[in-house]
Amino acid sequence: MKRTLLLMFSILCVLFMQNAKAQSTQLSGRITDNGTQKPLSGVSVSVKGKNTGAITNGDGLFELKTNVPATLVISLIGYARQEVEVASAQAINVNLVPAAEELNQVVVSASRVEESILRSPVSIEKMDSRAVQQTPSANYFDGLVNMKSLDMVTSSLTYKQINTRGFNSTGNSRFLQLVDGVDNQPSGLGFAMGNLFGPHDIDVESAELIPGAASALYGPIAFNGMLNTRTKNPYEYQGLSAQTKFGVNHIGDGTGMGAKPMYDLAVRYAKAFNNKFAFKAAASYLKGTDWYANDYTDIDPNTPAANRGPINPGRNALNIYGDEVAQTIPSIGRVSRTGYEEKDLATYGVYSLKLLGALHYRITDRLEAIYQGNFNQGTAQYTGSNRFVINDFKFIQHRLELRGSNFYVRAYSNQERSTNSYNTRALGQHINRTWVKDLAGNTVSPDKADATWFERYTAAYNGAIASVGSKDHSLARTFADQGRILPGSSEYESAKDRLIQTRGLSGAGILSECSLRHVEGMYDFSSALKFINFQIGGNYRKYYLNTGGTLFDDKDKNLTNEEYGVFAQASKSFWKDVLKLTVSGRYDKNENFDGRFTPRASAVISPNENHHFRVSYQTGFRNPTIGDQYIKLNVGPIIILGGAPVNSAGLNAYENSVTIASFGAFASAFGSDMAKGTPFPQAIANNKDKLVKSNVPYIKSEKVKSYEIGYKGIIAKKLLFDVNYYYSQYTDFMINTVVARAKSDILLPDGKVNPAAAAELLGADRQLFQLYTNAADKVSIQGVSAGLTYSLPKNYKISANTTWIDFNIGDADQNNIPAFNTPEWKTNLILGNSKLTEKIGFNVAWHWQSSFDWYGTFTENAPGKVKSYNLLDAQISYRIPSLKTIVKLGAANLTNQYIVQAYGSPAVGGLYYVSLNFDQLFR
Repeated sequence: MKRTLLLMFSILCVLFMQNAKAQSTQLSGRITDNGTQKPLSGVSVSVKGKNTGAITNGDGLFELKTNVPATLVISLIGYARQEVEVASAQAINVNLVPAAEELNQVVVSASRVEESILRSPVSIEKMDSRAVQQTPSANYFDGLVNMKSLDMVTSSLTYKQINTRGFNSTGNSRFLQLVDGVDNQPSGLGFAMGNLFGPHDIDVESAELIPGAASALYGPIAFNGMLNTRTKNPYEYQGLSAQTKFGVNHIGDGTGMGAKPMYDLAVRYAKAFNNKFAFKAAASYLKGTDWYANDYTDIDPNTPAANRGPINPGRNALNIYGDEVAQTIPSIGRVSRTGYEEKDLATYGVYSLKLLGALHYRITDRLEAIYQGNFNQGTAQYTGSNRFVINDFKFIQHRLELRGSNFYVRAYSNQERSTNSYNTRALGQHINRTWVKDLAGNTVSPDKADATWFERYTAAYNGAIASVGSKDHSLARTFADQGRILPGSSEYESAKDRLIQTRGLSGAGILSECSLRHVEGMYDFSSALKFINFQIGGNYRKYYLNTGGTLFDDKDKNLTNEEYGVFAQASKSFWKDVLKLTVSGRYDKNENFDGRFTPRASAVISPNENHHFRVSYQTGFRNPTIGDQYIKLNVGPIIILGGAPVNSAGLNAYENSVTIASFGAFASAFGSDMAKGTPFPQAIANNKDKLVKSNVPYIKSEKVKSYEIGYKGIIAKKLLFDVNYYYSQYTDFMINTVVARAKSDILLPDGKVNPAAAAELLGADRQLFQLYTNAADKVSIQGVSAGLTYSLPKNYKISANTTWIDFNIGDADQNNIPAFNTPEWKTNLILGNSKLTEKIGFNVAWHWQSSFDWYGTFTENAPGKVKSYNLLDAQISYRIPSLKTIVKLGAANLTNQYIVQAYGSPAVGGLYYVSLNFDQLFR
């Protein structure tokens, strides 16, 4: 891959180096505000079709060299973009007119080329740098919740997961997050950790959201949508900028532990030299106290709902861990071990460190080379099948890019270093196995601890312990818990630290040092073809897995996975731009799966420049994650086995097993016959035909087909209105199924069940497997989203949007379909004025969503209610021009309602902050 990349770079450099010899002309000018005639600093002045450009200084002046004639593109957030034709070396004076730019923004993500958001072939939302600066949320990523169609789930103060159009989860492998074109997912996790490892607000230029399938251009991860965040170019955003933010949370949370501080410090510096070489460096550090997961609702599935609660002997509290270990004791009933609260197991002191450095060199006015390196480290809680602490997790990225006016070649690598992370629930269970004593007072080994604890409980409850009253669950538990190590004690902390460092089934620690390497490119032939816009591109990716054998079968092995994809897109306008047709297609191939072709087609009808109607057909697919393919984890009674054929080679699990349901029926009937005195061979013969050979296919891709119609238009030059309706059909959802394998062939040559195999299934030769596969069921969703933005007099702006989504499971088996986990309704309302006076501005955002049932592996897919809630975020800003500083006072969740966004995750309350934002250019 390295040789190929270097060769591509060399060829492209030779092809474009000839442009370096072209003669250039020095241009200069001044940019002012049309109304006040005051100079504007930080205005971007670029040459259309080239990389050449400059920014204005504090006096509104700029200089640049380029060939003439040329077209200068002059832009600044908050002003109408202008294009100026220049025929010779002349002074250029331009007055920019203030405008509500968000009414007609330029986007890139919808088609991979610049286009008006009004004529985008698919639904797309955008947050520009002005919206980033003015968001009342704690940061730009949290502020994305105000976009229509987007869902956000909080697992931690430093980790929020986003999704669009249903099938939401706390670790979303169906949604792609790009930062400057780089996939932001740690490859071992298989999903992006929100913005834990993304850019800080201080360096964010824009964020574009595509809701729904985007696989036709971006591949398998963009199954449910894509977020493309772009950071600030060092040529256009120069100088020093800094932010200090102090906040406080946990006010009135009911825990009695008091309010906690939060600090967020960031600095960025960028500089360009002679419009040829530029660099930027940025650093940020956030530190705070995480939200507490302290819901102690009893969710034990084996206790009738009416009998659950704090005094239930078999209590399994939602955020207490260790009490999942339970037994049904004859004549006593269901009893669970005493667990530990999450606050005593988790790491609630969370932080996020982000370091960035980038070098840009313009080889010619059409060719630019870029290197960027990111180092990220942080701590967050993640709600998955358990509650996990992503602790001191390091994420390192390198990007090398060669970009021209009509092409780019990009290579990057992502590396993760997880050596301190751990499973909170497993930690509680293992601590419980370190202190149990037998009836003689001797501490037993961990493998005997659970059984011994239940023996003590049984003896005490049945009156076998002289000093303990019988038939009393409370006294029996107290006796069984004698010697229990308590949180805060040196013994507890020692056991906790040791078990976090112990990986695999005997501890709680998680090791992952996985990585990926990726190379991609695109070429735009439009300028050469003239009569049609045409682009082609492709990518190659390779994963490198290393979990030390704790999760994958990769100990002392070089376990890798490769995939590639190619795409093409053509668009053509007819009848003086009244009709625009776009057709896209992409082919992807993973080494373990059949190739997949995903087409997309759209038509945009524009009767005039203000009204645009669109219709589209989109397809998408999702390959199994690395975990879905390669997990091979023996947890004692069952082996969890990923669905890649190579992963199960030699285990005979897919080929020679029976369904778990048929095994249960067979075992029950066999036991009944034996109880009647039927001889063993006869009991086998009588019931073996109840066994059904499994027919579990190897795992394959999920698929979606989506149809969409929409309208976007500007009314009276002040109102932007956008509405769309979509209908999507899903097939081949990935699921798990359990089978039982025998050593002998399940079926004889005549197709009948083999008695030898049936006998083996009843004994030690039986092995249970949890296999990854796909369901044949089909489901559909439909939805409507609508939004408007209205520019009011005196700089006021109001935005509102609402989204309705409906899930139709049809005849599908609920157990074969991922949890939908999406509210039927959600609404956002935003009111702001960035120039209430010359120095004061404000912004208020209100979010509401309806209630729904959350299904997740954390609760073994038992539903938990996520209640309807509303959030009010607000900020007021004060500009101090003499200090080039903006002071912001704000609150996320101003009314301090403690809300849960995913069942089992923490309750999130208000965060109140004050920030100082310094910008040398003071845009």
